Amino acid sequence: MDGVTLKLVREAISAERFDRYQQGLPGPEAEARALRRYVWNIEVSAALFGPLHILEVIMRNAMHQRLQVLFGRVDWWSDPAVNLHHPARRMAVSAIEQVVKDKPRHAPADVVPALTFGFWVSLLGRGNDYETRLWRPALHRAFPGFRGKRTALHSELQYLRKLRNRIMHHEPIHHRHLAADHATLLRAIGYVSAETADCVRRFDRVPQVLAKKGAVERGEIPPSF
Repeated sequence: MDGVTLKLVREAISAERFDRYQQGLPGPEAEARALRRYVWNIEVSAALFGPLHILEVIMRNAMHQRLQVLFGRVDWWSDPAVNLHHPARRMAVSAIEQVVKDKPRHAPADVVPALTFGFWVSLLGRGNDYETRLWRPALHRAFPGFRGKRTALHSELQYLRKLRNRIMHHEPIHHRHLAADHATLLRAIGYVSAETADCVRRFDRVPQVLAKKGAVERGEIPPSF
């Protein structure tokens, strides 16, 4: 890796950001290895995005379907009986306002994908009222593969939400135990649908990307994304 390329990269992405990838890399090749690590970080983030995409879509659809039945209306978030906690209510209002702005003649189906992953996870959050009003009568059925307490499921999904946000904000994840993160992600998909989790495994390229990390950093195979 020539010095001109490294200089351009450091200037383009900022020295402060680049230095986070160089930490722990000794020797004269540290900068070159850091650049290869940076590119691999993009590749593994892209690979994880696929399973995260599936989790978010199937989870929100399953939860939406159960809440429609519980409240007897497609726009269940508008029912006063839902009584969303403040953070969820704020996220719902923000999503609806954006949908109305983008599509004045909208349908409830337009609102569902506008509600963030954080919104859906928050419906499984702490509070006995969510336990009795949402979880027991409806939402536990959205996760037929899960056996445990709602709070445990919420913690696991919160963990994945934070991973998702790091990826979506282009943050470093190379230092994480990504094999464990990947296993948690597949397990969460399986909570909603075991069949979907099996399908994801057939398309999933995360194991292959993880396996080549060392070779990419050492320059034995070219980095790519």
